[in-house]
Amino acid sequence: MTDLIRLDVAPGQGPQRLDRFLAEALEDYSRAQLKKLIDDGRVRLDGIPVKAGTRLKGGETILLAPFKPEPINAIPQDIPLNILYEDSDLIVIDKPAGMVVHPAPGHPDGTLVNALLYHCRDLAGIGGELRPGIVHRLDKDTSGVLVATKNDLAHQSLAEQFKEHSIRRRYLALVHGQVQQARGVVDKAIGRHPTERKKMSSRSRQGRRAVTRWEVLRRFDLDRLSWLELALETGRTHQIRVHMSELNLPLVGDPVYGQQRRANAVADLELRKRLQRLQRQALHARLLGFRHPTSGEYQEFRSPLPEDLGQILDYLDEKYQLSESSRLVVGTPADAE
Repeated sequence: MTDLIRLDVAPGQGPQRLDRFLAEALEDYSRAQLKKLIDDGRVRLDGIPVKAGTRLKGGETILLAPFKPEPINAIPQDIPLNILYEDSDLIVIDKPAGMVVHPAPGHPDGTLVNALLYHCRDLAGIGGELRPGIVHRLDKDTSGVLVATKNDLAHQSLAEQFKEHSIRRRYLALVHGQVQQARGVVDKAIGRHPTERKKMSSRSRQGRRAVTRWEVLRRFDLDRLSWLELALETGRTHQIRVHMSELNLPLVGDPVYGQQRRANAVADLELRKRLQRLQRQALHARLLGFRHPTSGEYQEFRSPLPEDLGQILDYLDEKYQLSESSRLVVGTPADAE
């Protein structure tokens, strides 16, 4: 029997329509999926089937019986992987931008999962049918370090570390905008955008707490650009992209939360061309640290800056007469926690 999903409507969350509440609370469901669940009587309010337009006052309890997901039968595919580390428990990958992590509608193959199934023949079934071996993810167009597990014990250990927020994660990002402070913290809940289902937002009334620490590594004030390192305390969907955008510091090249007009307005013609050629958000997962699931030893893995971002930074470093070492300095958000 499918497990029921329980949602408690807080007293301050009314009045609002049931379907809007569900759309914000259940970010993995489309509006069409939620409508079908409601129409099929799978959504009950205080034990009674309800309609989409039912008004919530606050204080109610909603029970939802989801449909059993259709398994995506991922097939092994011989896709090259840049392996940073591997043992009998886990594998650490340097994921390129453009690679989807797991199969989904619209991306049935060519994903990291397909590559892992080919490389690690015993991955199937670990961590669930849809995402074998996967304990976290990076957006398709975010590059950098990602870990996958090879057995249930390793999967449980790393999943618990992510849940406890004890995993060390560091990202590098090039953003539009000038930052006055040296560092800061964004503590704003993130949930599904109330009207645009493909976006996340801090304006959602059903958001989950999200904390991002950031520090300025370099300022390129003439071009209104900043090079940041960011540390995640939580791991919400699109967290860095949402938080930076809502600080009016959108990531360069971000097709969802960015502002292309700002790249088009860069006065330096050569820099403008380089920014416009970037085919993804300027975000790179440079470091991942965790306790090994078997030995308990702390391990840390780093990914070098990929060529597409490196070429932009090379140009800026030369223009501002900066050394390559200035891209990353000691005393970044890791030490502020």
